[in-house]
Amino acid sequence: MDDLERYVEDKATQYIVVNLGIEHYGIDINYIDNIVRVPAIRRVPNVQDFFKGVINLRGEVIPVMSLRVKFGMPEIDFTNSTRIIIVKVDPQAAIGIIVDEVEQVMDIYASQIEKVSAEKKEESNGYITSVGKTDRGLVSILNLATVIGEKEQI
Repeated sequence: MDDLERYVEDKATQYIVVNLGIEHYGIDINYIDNIVRVPAIRRVPNVQDFFKGVINLRGEVIPVMSLRVKFGMPEIDFTNSTRIIIVKVDPQAAIGIIVDEVEQVMDIYASQIEKVSAEKKEESNGYITSVGKTDRGLVSILNLATVIGEKEQI
């Protein structure tokens, strides 16, 4: 295979890199609808702990979940860096994901991505599909469909 073929096959995908504590997670930019500061969140009774409630974003009511709680991390108070990422895995249904910080948009090439073993995938509940090895460190690539999980929708 010559260099041109290798270059064409080594396609880059853009990810929004977010932080939860010291961990870096990548979300495929194609699923991102919006990134907002944390507005008032209205609680919803009798839902899983990781669902924090709903927000009103330009007239649309959007359920909001804490990625920290979903991943079994301790809750922390919101800071000036805390953001809600509005994602749409299904074009008709938006959901907000609370993260500690949005770091950057990053191109990660196919050659930099390593699939997670079946054992590690099971260990992470299928939330992580692969790991990107970048010059800034490791970025765990999220499987949004699994993170959001249809059975867990409000």
